[in-house]
Amino acid sequence: MQIHRVWYDSPGSDNGSNASLNGEGVLIKNTSRVSIAITNFTLRDKAGHVYKFPRTTVGPGKSLWVRTGKGTNNLSNRYWGLTWYVWNNTGDTATLRDPHGRWLDACSWGNGPGSRYC
Repeated sequence: MQIHRVWYDSPGSDNGSNASLNGEGVLIKNTSRVSIAITNFTLRDKAGHVYKFPRTTVGPGKSLWVRTGKGTNNLSNRYWGLTWYVWNNTGDTATLRDPHGRWLDACSWGNGPGSRYC
């Protein structure tokens, strides 16, 4: 599993609406040829906000968004359920870890255009 892209600055003004919150997120991708169960994997920022994946399997070559706001989880989106932004617009790091806390991937950025491919 790899972090493929991070949208750290949602489009428009940061007004705290659920639509704006869901405009930021992290796209993780299964780059293998087999399905991977990511139940209890974690995604975190530098400040210590942690998203723990519920029962989830990602198919080979498939991607999954972790969006900051609220919504209904489905095959391509997981929702953190927060009421304010996680990813710092001027610099942060998204880190993906397995259920045992082992580092799998990370993506860092500084002040930039609002998203980054990793």
